[in-house]
Amino acid sequence: MIGTSGAWIILTGALVAASCGFLGCFLVLRRLSLLGDAISHAVLPGIVVAFLLTKSTTSLPMFLGAIILGLLTAFIVQSLAQGGVQGDAAIGVTFTALFSLGVVLLSRFAYGKDLDLDCVLYGEIAYTPFDTLLLGGKSLGPRAAWVNGGLLLLNVLVVGLLYKELKICAFDPEMATAVGVNVALMHYLLMGLVSVTTVGAFDSVGAILVVAMLIVPGATAYLLTDRLEHMLGIAMGVGAASSVAGYFVARSLDCSIAGAMATVCGGFFTLAFLFSPSHGVVTRNVAQRRLRRRVAQEDVLLWAGRRLEAGQTAAFDARDLSRGLEWLLPDAAAAARRLTGDGLLAARGEGFSLTERGAAQAQELIRRHRLYESYLDDLGYATDHLHAAADRVEHHVSAEMTAALDVATRFPDRDPQGKPIPRSGS
Repeated sequence: MIGTSGAWIILTGALVAASCGFLGCFLVLRRLSLLGDAISHAVLPGIVVAFLLTKSTTSLPMFLGAIILGLLTAFIVQSLAQGGVQGDAAIGVTFTALFSLGVVLLSRFAYGKDLDLDCVLYGEIAYTPFDTLLLGGKSLGPRAAWVNGGLLLLNVLVVGLLYKELKICAFDPEMATAVGVNVALMHYLLMGLVSVTTVGAFDSVGAILVVAMLIVPGATAYLLTDRLEHMLGIAMGVGAASSVAGYFVARSLDCSIAGAMATVCGGFFTLAFLFSPSHGVVTRNVAQRRLRRRVAQEDVLLWAGRRLEAGQTAAFDARDLSRGLEWLLPDAAAAARRLTGDGLLAARGEGFSLTERGAAQAQELIRRHRLYESYLDDLGYATDHLHAAADRVEHHVSAEMTAALDVATRFPDRDPQGKPIPRSGS
């Protein structure tokens, strides 16, 4: 069972993750994923200056100082990038310089002072249920839940109002400028949201979880979809799911809650990296293997179809196939067995022959090849280069493209070498 404290921890983590993941999609698209990490280091001088100005170690002055330095960090990074510095170098230079400045200020002007750096840099999500928001003496729940819920609402509202502008700036800033979008304003508005969201979440969950949620959910969503609106929703869902699952992992292992949430989020990214429908490593390997197998089987059918066209009706065996296609004998035998299993070849004694369905498919492949040769001939390709060029492309020509080639070449009866082009369905 989840107690009240556990429910508030899960809710706070989910709000932080959804808010950071939502903005993180734009950072991933713009290759600024490490900006959150830069802000987490660069806010130190803001904390020290806030203390020197107010002589107070309470959270609010330091929070405001951190936000101002977060905005300044984004401004400096953008200025350096526009000045010709590489994006990753701009981020690295900025956060190391500002963090070092903070260390110098801290050691020179605030040495030995009890600065509450934990309130901004090293927040612990397990303590959020104890810092409640009071209204009229009545507790409304953890302050962190209200703060991060408000930040999530702010981010959704701003992005919703300026969605088209932010979208075109993320994908094509030059085109955005050409159609009249103020790219600089959109950039600084987005960086402002990132800064406020990042610093606002530090107090609740700490820098590590914030940086993880700014990067990992967006990167995960990027692997799973090619549409921005879907990417935003997936990133928020991955972040929230990571918070829920991470809490239970932490409780079962008796470990850091924030660390468990970030680890689970990394696990979701790993699954997407391996099994994403379009970008997954495993998925691509499976697709490539299937493509190689299909190409090999079509090559066998083409060879057998041309053999039949030349009047060779006798059965062929794996050795004939190996010699004809210049393959290794085991590869030829394996391809013939697969085609037999698919009903495109029939066993005849110790050899094989095309079935009726296999012969029809072989004729269609020959037709595709020779139509493409005719198309290349019309484009002015040298005749002795046509076969090799068509051989590379024929496995990727669909039935619709074959029909279009027939029209484009004016329904030829023969290819440029004078070989007959089978009619569709013949």
